Amino acid sequence: MRRPVALRLNAALATLAVAAATGVVLSMPEAASAAVTGSATGYATQNGGTTGGAGGTTVRATTGTAIHTALCNRASSSTPITIEVEGTINHGNTAKVSGDSCNTAAGVIELKQISNVTIVGVGSGAVFDQLGIHIRQSSNIIIQNVTVKNVKKSGSPTSNGGDAIGMESDVRNVWVDHTTLEASGGESEGFDGLFDMKANTQYVTLSYSTLRNSGRGGLVGSSETEVSNGYITYHHNLYENIDSRVPLLRGGIAHIYNNYYVKLNESGINSRAGARAKVDNNYFKDSKDVLGTFYTDAAGYWQVSGNTFDNVTWSAPGSENNPAGPDPKSNTTVSIPYAYSLDAASCVPGIVTATAGANKGLKVSDGNCSPQTPDPTTGPTDPTPDPSDPTPDPTQPSGTNLSLAAGADGSSKASGTSYGNVRDGDLSTYWSPAGATGSVSVKWGSTTSVSRINIREASGSTGAIGSWRVLNGDTGAVLKSGSGAGVIAVPPTSLKKITFEITGSTGTPKVAEFETYAG
Repeated sequence: MRRPVALRLNAALATLAVAAATGVVLSMPEAASAAVTGSATGYATQNGGTTGGAGGTTVRATTGTAIHTALCNRASSSTPITIEVEGTINHGNTAKVSGDSCNTAAGVIELKQISNVTIVGVGSGAVFDQLGIHIRQSSNIIIQNVTVKNVKKSGSPTSNGGDAIGMESDVRNVWVDHTTLEASGGESEGFDGLFDMKANTQYVTLSYSTLRNSGRGGLVGSSETEVSNGYITYHHNLYENIDSRVPLLRGGIAHIYNNYYVKLNESGINSRAGARAKVDNNYFKDSKDVLGTFYTDAAGYWQVSGNTFDNVTWSAPGSENNPAGPDPKSNTTVSIPYAYSLDAASCVPGIVTATAGANKGLKVSDGNCSPQTPDPTTGPTDPTPDPSDPTPDPTQPSGTNLSLAAGADGSSKASGTSYGNVRDGDLSTYWSPAGATGSVSVKWGSTTSVSRINIREASGSTGAIGSWRVLNGDTGAVLKSGSGAGVIAVPPTSLKKITFEITGSTGTPKVAEFETYAG
């Protein structure tokens, strides 16, 4: 039997009153209010991808209790949900909520034993004030466009062991993007890490975030024997006024690229206990010991390319102190399974300053040092690299190799090699740079259209080429950047000269052929 309109209206108003009192707004279909922008990047795209609450309902929350209520009101602990947060979340408005689909606690945002959740700041912004976000035994989580500040492990009030965002105990697939994580001092002031992972946490990406004013940026692994964590990507983040741990790695693999580090006071990227870090095109400024193994004799390793060290000082090696500088060299190789685009280190300060942190409009780099706003998220993350991405395309180009009728020059060449060897059709001859980096160009007497190149390494040197850029030799414009030899698609360009620039390598790079194609 249908109730009278007045009764139905009164019931609706009563429901709204309850929602207002708890700080939660009624849920709506995702399409009606999708706030998340872009898709996961880095290692968060692997292991099935990271989509958070995509495909579920969207709920607006203005208190911590409302966030917990939204989690607990789901049909199950894995029912997808996006929670849009606006306002200040603090101890006073964050209570424990019980339910079959949640496991929460007061005084902390608890994402425990759940999956398929997005928390995104909207409107005038979301600030978690002295209140940490704890992710435990959970998977497929997105946190975007929020500020977490002044979380303490000692003093009053305490939350989340002093971590702004902390992950532990079998956590998988977390993407943290466009956040601001900050403290107001170090351990002696009651603070701990800004972004910590331990106890078997894997497939995590931290992107376009600002971490500042803390003794500790973050760790991966809680001890030298706790090495089950890994596959972590850090890119386009600003680390400012941090004493150490940006991050501290104990075992596992990390990919660290296009970050801007300013005022690292004691040490920076600390690779220990067998950890391997690929460190590409970062900018380090006004800092000390920005890369190495520190405070232990349990060695870690790194592969470096394209980084800029601006007013960086290095301490002397010791039994528990192994700085990578003052001239950092690679001592391992790391294979990256996903597509990514490298901005030149020279523009990292500008692009990171323009994009990193909460309330920056969720802008990202376009891969050529310019900020852009990505499309709203419309579906699951695709963990398979797109062939148009700047990693080498395995498809062999078709048509005529235009280099055979061209000339060649370059920036440097090792003794016994020649620029012309890259365009002679002979795989037994090659060009090598005089050092670990350098460039070689193919050039024509008249304008020529190029849309693909193929970099072939000489026999016995496969894998030596690390990071690279493809440049329009006429204008200096960057057409593509990436890593590894092979077929590279570039925007169709008419030019007289095209340059392949090696910005990082392992061993001695040897380019046997620099082939060019119109299509």
